[in-house]
Amino acid sequence: MTSSVMVYNLSQNVQEDDLQHLQLFTEYGRLAMEEVYEKPFQSLMFLIRDWSYPYEHPYGLEGGRSFLEKRLQVKQNQHEELQNVRKHIHSCFSNIGCFLLPHPGLKVATNPHFDGRLRDIDDEFKKELVNLVPTLLSPENLVEKEIGGVKITCRDLLQYFKAYMKIYQGEELPHPKSMLQATAEANNLAAVAGAKGLYNKGMEQVCGGDKPYINPAELERWHLEFRQASVKHFRGVKKMGGEEFCRRYQEQLEAELDQTYSNCNKHNDGKNIFFAARTPATLFAVMFVMYVVSMVTGFVGINSVATLCNLLMGVALTALCVWAYVKYSGEFREVGGVIDQVAETLWEQRTPRKVFSKLFEVARSRVPLGSLIPAPRSRLASNNNVKKKN
Repeated sequence: MTSSVMVYNLSQNVQEDDLQHLQLFTEYGRLAMEEVYEKPFQSLMFLIRDWSYPYEHPYGLEGGRSFLEKRLQVKQNQHEELQNVRKHIHSCFSNIGCFLLPHPGLKVATNPHFDGRLRDIDDEFKKELVNLVPTLLSPENLVEKEIGGVKITCRDLLQYFKAYMKIYQGEELPHPKSMLQATAEANNLAAVAGAKGLYNKGMEQVCGGDKPYINPAELERWHLEFRQASVKHFRGVKKMGGEEFCRRYQEQLEAELDQTYSNCNKHNDGKNIFFAARTPATLFAVMFVMYVVSMVTGFVGINSVATLCNLLMGVALTALCVWAYVKYSGEFREVGGVIDQVAETLWEQRTPRKVFSKLFEVARSRVPLGSLIPAPRSRLASNNNVKKKN
């Protein structure tokens, strides 16, 4: 499922049950081709060890090719299931080969102390091994892994590893449909990862760590542009699972891009010196306003309001000192976060009408209106009914 070349290692011959062991993958390939009209697997190499009939088919690739053609031939007198396995093998793999390998020798097979020394191995086996290894591993013979007709990157391959580990961790082999669903899931996750990488690369060039502060409106414009390009990239990648299945992953991609934009926006705000100074500026403004109001209310004799303003001024001064310590030491960050939230809330109430309305509400809740209007004593004394009414 994750290899571009699969080596089917068999001993002496290819039996019918050996071919039937491939039925799981051929059935998966049949289902996969219903969605993507390309062969799901790339290369299959039958490696026949200890081949004992070189007089019929010589060792190596040429003898293996003639042997495999005979073994995979579809005949009329075969059972229907055997015919289907042979047909599906041809339809599921882009390239099929066979290599006949001789026995390594009696010293290897019968000596319990054999430790891999080349002199104990037959020369004919070593000769054919020198031909086999480059056939599999030479640079010109290596092929990139493709799934659904799309070449897989290292990051994509990791998604497929995770998906297949999940379905193969049971004690029984999974059903072909489960394998197809896992492939479709990994296929879409790989497309999501590729689209996110495209978006992150673009945003890094606009508002990365070494970039200066950018206007929020301009940053949002870039975000919408990169977001549209990422979604277009996701939709352009060949995927399995159908339109409805892929739409879920597109929605997941869009949500993750919006979350990334939110983080980039916060990072960009952190570069704004005025944004960084918002909390101390707000606390200074609160102290100044409270000081002025306490002076005025104390002068006109409203001592309760003046006391309240002095108390709020002290709280603002304490919060400013705590905030400065948090920013300097990096400790008690939760407390610093609360102070920032309170300052931001006050910042949003910065218009004069809102500020004075807030102050008036506080003053009205603290001081009864009747205490602010002294009544004439003589009149109250001479009119007992009015006094009672008051």
